[in-house]
Amino acid sequence: MSKWPIRWDLLFRYRMIEVIALWEGRLTTNHLIQNFGIGRQQASKDINTYLTDVAPGNLLYDKQLKGYKPSNSFIPKLTSGHADEYLHILSRSEDMSITFKELDMGFENTTMVRPVTRSITPEILRPLVRAIREKKRVDISYTSLKDGQEVERIISPHSLVCTALRWHIRAYCEYANGYRDFVLSRIRGIPDINDKLVMGKAQDTLWNTHITVKLTPDSRLTVDQAAVISNDYGMKNGELVVSTNAALIRYVLDAYNIDIHTLDSNPLGQQIIVKNFDDIKRYLNYL
Repeated sequence: MSKWPIRWDLLFRYRMIEVIALWEGRLTTNHLIQNFGIGRQQASKDINTYLTDVAPGNLLYDKQLKGYKPSNSFIPKLTSGHADEYLHILSRSEDMSITFKELDMGFENTTMVRPVTRSITPEILRPLVRAIREKKRVDISYTSLKDGQEVERIISPHSLVCTALRWHIRAYCEYANGYRDFVLSRIRGIPDINDKLVMGKAQDTLWNTHITVKLTPDSRLTVDQAAVISNDYGMKNGELVVSTNAALIRYVLDAYNIDIHTLDSNPLGQQIIVKNFDDIKRYLNYL
């Protein structure tokens, strides 16, 4: 990193240039304008300076795409080239630890425990992102955990979803005749984009059903223990209200380490329970 004395604001924009170009396959000045609140002239200057001073030859302008695409010789200079960098931008949780590490800020007393990054390649992600953007169907080869067999599926994707341990794509599956979640790391080969989608987000009933999950300390805890848990989670009057949609309810419960099948387990292990379980349990039956 010492090779380029880059200001922090420029570093973040250069990183955005690399991440978007690599994983989406199309970079425009609008990406920088919308994410950093800069003008079009400054955004264009940033791209040109990146190509001149940081990574000559990394990007090529494509008139058909009306933007830049990664060249065949593209090599990340300011990023790691991992899918999580792009996916966390989409989830508005940009991974800052990589930047700080490369800047040698001396945060030797800080560390993070991270799950292993699942195997996702740009060749798989780019067509899916494009299909979502352009509202098109995609042919994919998918390996199900149920039997380990690779199957062909035609899907109409509408959203990328980040959970604590994985990324998946929410899509209408023509084979299942319904909406399903497809884990990105289980897609094989290169997804093939075809015509317009059959079913979009508007028809995904569970996705468009907004629900509220009310969490509270496990009733088997003592008053003092419950007070500690309530403070840990910032509960108000012993209750934490989480808003989500019905399609994501199981992932929300997983994020809070709530196993609905082990309600008789040690209360010190689970610590919190769903206060309005009767209100949401019907949605769990669909997933």
